[in-house]
Amino acid sequence: MRLPTMSTNFLLAPILECPSDFFQSRDIKLAVLGAGSVGKSAMIVRFLTKRFIGDYEPNTGNLYSRLVHVEGDQVSIQIQDTPGCIQVQEGFVQMVDSLSRCVKWAEGFLLVYSITDYSSYQSIRPLYQHIRKVHPDSKIPILIVGNKGDLLHARQVQTNEGIQLANELGTVFLEISTSENYHGVCDVFQYLCKEVSKLHHSSCGDKRRSSIIPRPKSPNMQDLKRRFKQALSSKVKTPTL
Repeated sequence: MRLPTMSTNFLLAPILECPSDFFQSRDIKLAVLGAGSVGKSAMIVRFLTKRFIGDYEPNTGNLYSRLVHVEGDQVSIQIQDTPGCIQVQEGFVQMVDSLSRCVKWAEGFLLVYSITDYSSYQSIRPLYQHIRKVHPDSKIPILIVGNKGDLLHARQVQTNEGIQLANELGTVFLEISTSENYHGVCDVFQYLCKEVSKLHHSSCGDKRRSSIIPRPKSPNMQDLKRRFKQALSSKVKTPTL
């Protein structure tokens, strides 16, 4: 089943870095991906403002930068919202160049589908595979989210289908209702922030270890004496007249 084709006349917001002295810690860069009308924008706004807004203009790919608290620590995060212009054909995901650049930029991913739209669920596996193709040797965290959990009367994707997919891909799955449960949305982003923070700390530790210059060994006194005797014995004596 193909996802509905959407207009590609959009432009992702420029991904700008904050000045190095603006925040004390490194930014956490997250991207929210998924088909159209699954609630990506609503999730982001709900997390950042605690407010739920049900209706949005067509998504043009906004970039949100905020200071948030993760386990008591204040961190800077950048969240890239993305248009739902993903097409899946024969198991392969097709996306425009600007969206591919977003995948290269991000350090953590939320893959969102709606439990009321089975085709949006079918786009998750190809999206995951595309991310792993871009980051083949990376431990970048990916979280699968089934959204609109309050619309049980219109459910097309069962909870166990989301769990099974996550198990097959080796990632984490959560089913939430953005409109009814702020804490569920918060848990999703908090989890991803913590996983990216772990990668930051790990990479910083590796850099520190690699930057340490091995201390030279202390000279062996016996070896120095031996070399000194060799130097003396090698001197040419002046013949006596």
